[in-house]
Amino acid sequence: MDRKDEIIQMQNEIMQGLLRQRMQLISEDLWGLKPENMITDMPEAPKMPTLEETVKPAAPAVSLAKQEAKKEEKKEIKEEPPESIEDLKKELHDYIGLDLIKEEVDSLINWIEICKARKDHGLPTPDLSLHMVFSGNPGTGKTMVARLMSRIYKSLGVLSKGHLIEVDRSGLVAGYVGQTAIKTAEVIEKAMGGVLFIDEAYALSNRGSTDYGMEAIDTLLKAMEDHRDDLVVIVAGYTELMKEFVESNPGLESRFNRFMYFPDYTVEEMTGIFKMRCEKSGYTLEEDAWDTLREILERESKDVEGFGNARGVRNLFEKAIAAQADRLALGKEEINKDTLMCLKAADLRTAVGEKQTEETAEAEDTETINNPDAGAEKED
Repeated sequence: MDRKDEIIQMQNEIMQGLLRQRMQLISEDLWGLKPENMITDMPEAPKMPTLEETVKPAAPAVSLAKQEAKKEEKKEIKEEPPESIEDLKKELHDYIGLDLIKEEVDSLINWIEICKARKDHGLPTPDLSLHMVFSGNPGTGKTMVARLMSRIYKSLGVLSKGHLIEVDRSGLVAGYVGQTAIKTAEVIEKAMGGVLFIDEAYALSNRGSTDYGMEAIDTLLKAMEDHRDDLVVIVAGYTELMKEFVESNPGLESRFNRFMYFPDYTVEEMTGIFKMRCEKSGYTLEEDAWDTLREILERESKDVEGFGNARGVRNLFEKAIAAQADRLALGKEEINKDTLMCLKAADLRTAVGEKQTEETAEAEDTETINNPDAGAEKED
């Protein structure tokens, strides 16, 4: 029964009680006693509830729902013990490519450790400005390094939690005046104690001074100043656009003074990434397929934005294993451990939409039958 039905029932009971009292008064006036056929089972008139009593009961339910929602939003990030800085540096240096980034991160770690040592010895230390700008094309490792930096900062005692919150313009900007500041503040609250990573950050400032993105930037700048001891902001995007973004606002220029440029991967580095994916996923590439892979990577990566560096390698790998599955499903080859692991040049060509002739396919099948070890991976 909802609140409306309860109020209606209460009103009916009150009316019945009043009717009973009135009939008693009339019977006493006429006969001096209550007649035998008088209705006696009517309930006593209940006390009339006040307006406050009729409204208040519903309020706690609404309040409780809001409280529960807030608790859900403010769930603490599960804190893990700090990782060894040496282990994190090893993980960084195990990444393929990114040589300049590795040098800059090593230098930053050294600087933070020396600043801590100076502080421990009672010496003055410069303000730690750890907000950074990551610039480069898609798929060059910006998000991957941002995640690692959050863990490095926690290991060094710079951040209390060391988690990463990743957003773009849509995660900060709302559709109406005043809502963007609230939305941005909520994201900042979630990022406290960790790293706030804003991808394609230039989208906040390249739509004019009347755009709500400027409201997000103003809120962000205030938070960076107020919480400089336990919040790091990393903004990322295309090199030229990020330069324009930082230069668009004096506040951004003063707070972002660390720039890391992520160059495109070379063909050899992308080949290494493909090989690493094969090893992690239990696949091997035929010896004669390595040249095909390099040719494809060299051709496809000329369209840097379209291919996407490491992202393009991942997509190529996933399409190649899908092509292998289709090839094996034809039933022309025996399915065993070796064939399940083996990726062929034909799979790579199919992955990039190249049609192979029936003669080529038959020749490759014949080679596999005549030389069963052809699928075994050799030293590249």
